[in-house]
Amino acid sequence: MRILHTESSCGWGGQEIRILTEAAGMLARGHQVTILACPNSNIYPAALERGIPAVALPIEKKRVGSLLAMRGWLARHKHEFDVINTHSSTDAWLVAVAGATLSGVPPVVRTRHVSTDINRSATTRWLYLNATRHIVTTGERLRKTLNRDNGFPLNRMTSIPTGVDLERFTPPLSRSAARARLGLADKPTLGILATLRNWKGHGYLFDAWPALTERFPDWQLLIVGDGPQRQNLERRVLEAGWTNVIFAGNRDDVPDWLAAMDLFTLPSYGNEGVPQGIMQAMACGLPVVSTPVGAIAEAVLDGQTGTLVPPQDAKALTEALATLMGDAAQRQRYASAGLAHARTTFGLERMLDRMEAVFGAAIAR
Repeated sequence: MRILHTESSCGWGGQEIRILTEAAGMLARGHQVTILACPNSNIYPAALERGIPAVALPIEKKRVGSLLAMRGWLARHKHEFDVINTHSSTDAWLVAVAGATLSGVPPVVRTRHVSTDINRSATTRWLYLNATRHIVTTGERLRKTLNRDNGFPLNRMTSIPTGVDLERFTPPLSRSAARARLGLADKPTLGILATLRNWKGHGYLFDAWPALTERFPDWQLLIVGDGPQRQNLERRVLEAGWTNVIFAGNRDDVPDWLAAMDLFTLPSYGNEGVPQGIMQAMACGLPVVSTPVGAIAEAVLDGQTGTLVPPQDAKALTEALATLMGDAAQRQRYASAGLAHARTTFGLERMLDRMEAVFGAAIAR
């Protein structure tokens, strides 16, 4: 198959990482893949660094110039592709409108990565049900929500969680050794892996940290990721005088940093599918404390692979984390169950198989 991904987002997070992971996987299977992205985006240079063909086009905004750029490019290159996979609102609209004014544009598959509400206007319905051949969601709850709230038929949507490379994300032989390799103190470690955005819940984790560190002074907090809230979070750590909080920034060696953790948390309160950080943590044998927003509950099975707490509830988060920080046996039970769940549900090859099926069906119609 000849697959074109479009992405108008200039940011960096799980959505961009999924596109790159999926593209690399499809290339390895012998498909032709190209990513169309903004020249000033993060995904464009990241694709080139990974050897994924990429084209820079000014498509970051819903404006006439962006539409003309998209239409002109598709007019010249539409016959080079069998299917187009759109990912964000802006590029989905640009492809849809451009395609409506051209003949011979390939069928469109739209991937919905997050759980934000979609308006119920006639134009949005046209976008999803007329201009789009099929919808992929990153969690079953997102699929059912679009059916319930927007009336999108279930047979027009498929839930395909992001795949994890289970050969790369594996439990370490020794978490102490992993910490030593990274130059970290050999202390029990609570960690979070997420873009530093408000709704990822770092602020609520910081609300919980004083009580946790008072009860468990030997524990340290490891924050992996970067983003717009980093300066505010670092200022808060400095003002509180915490010396047991480490900012690792964005990392390419994510499995090494997960290997250094004993417990993983993501107190997100919005805009989630099934976060990759959670799936990666489970594949690395970590127990998880999170919230039931988006489709997180499809990964963190409450009381089986981890604990779910209400979003934006620092007290509940504190209690759940304290329970696991003080109970190594329970952490191990959750970790073992989470690892088994990840291996049967979140494998990379499973995602690629299912995306191949969706693309193939869209082309065949």
